[in-house]
Amino acid sequence: MLYKSLNLQSPDVHFKKALTDGLASDKGLYFPKNIERLPTSFFEQIEDLDDDYICFKAIEQFIGDEIPEEILKQIVKETINFEFPIIPISSSIYSLELFHGPTLAFKDVGARFMSRCLAYFNREQPSQKNTILVATSGDTGGAVANGFLGVSGVNVVILYPQNKVSDIQERQLTTLGQNIKAVEVIGTFDDCQAMVKKAFLDEELQNLNLTSANSINVARWLPQMFYYFLTYKKLKKENKPLIFSVPSGNFGNSCAGIVAKKLGLPIRHIIAATNSNDTIPNYLEKGNFDVKPTIPTLSNAMDVSNPSNFVRIKALYNDDLQHLKAEFSSCSYNDEETVKGMKELFEQFKYVSEPHGAIGYLGLKNYLSNDSTSIGVFLATAHPVKFLDTVEKNLNIELEIPSSIQSILTLKKEKYTVKTYEELKKFLNS
Repeated sequence: MLYKSLNLQSPDVHFKKALTDGLASDKGLYFPKNIERLPTSFFEQIEDLDDDYICFKAIEQFIGDEIPEEILKQIVKETINFEFPIIPISSSIYSLELFHGPTLAFKDVGARFMSRCLAYFNREQPSQKNTILVATSGDTGGAVANGFLGVSGVNVVILYPQNKVSDIQERQLTTLGQNIKAVEVIGTFDDCQAMVKKAFLDEELQNLNLTSANSINVARWLPQMFYYFLTYKKLKKENKPLIFSVPSGNFGNSCAGIVAKKLGLPIRHIIAATNSNDTIPNYLEKGNFDVKPTIPTLSNAMDVSNPSNFVRIKALYNDDLQHLKAEFSSCSYNDEETVKGMKELFEQFKYVSEPHGAIGYLGLKNYLSNDSTSIGVFLATAHPVKFLDTVEKNLNIELEIPSSIQSILTLKKEKYTVKTYEELKKFLNS
């Protein structure tokens, strides 16, 4: 498999180079040059296949021969070694819970896959050090920190916006120590992401062997296909068209779902449900990509006004807006509507959701109001406890704290604070 830069000004590269560089030299995102559909027979017999094998076949072509088959199968097995429950909400709506991994968020999948791939490539160069530089709006940082904790030859630096992540999210970044360093940025997630991209292209930092574990990295982004395949396996017996509603910030998760569809997975439509940062819903409606200042919301992991991965979504449809709109849509909900969605799920269906999942539910409910022939799945991307105050206050309940969270509540936060790129650069060089 070769990867091209979507800016088309850099040489094509193989998977290892795309993984270790993160971003192409022309500032473009790496993107597969070709995507080959899986045979129809694969989907016809998917109910009889092991989960590990399904996910291996989904990712195999994107790795090529750079990782031996048996090792890649082991990486996949370790990536998905926790549950992905599908919870019925109503006769036509399901919740896909992606928060049963080690950091209670969907990004555990991509982080675990990427860390194991990088560890494999580093095995022959034990003296080489890589620095993972990643921006997080909430859950990415915790998943990456956990996935790379203690990995030999890898240092991790996580940027997050000051006062814009929950206390539990921040603790998952700042209490691990070892090879994990947390940097709070006085600004927004978009400011963090801009710093990461600038660092990649800074020649004075080349000695750090920088790479990213954000969804701009193909090894973090592509494995998110796995749970779309596993959901189809479980719901195939329903024999109805399948809709996915995906809470979307940087749009990597939505993009992975579209790749699954391009591989032949029978998905009728994908909804990218956003909060008040509504750049993409407005673009699809009006055709203008108008990036506004980021708005802080209750669903902070989606507080992204300029989502990096949307350029990949456009590429998947060859920049054909009408074709894209036929299979993909986007909608937005403000905080007031988000809370109403949380309350509706709890009061009508006894289901506890945090803000991101509630937005996914609202997007799906709206779509299905005009489609009575399909069933829909909204992605529950984080455990409600990660938004403890919001959930307990609005649902008037008390959540049980998982043991993995209890163990970090008394630990001291260790973090560095920066305001400018030059301050970050100084920290990285130190």
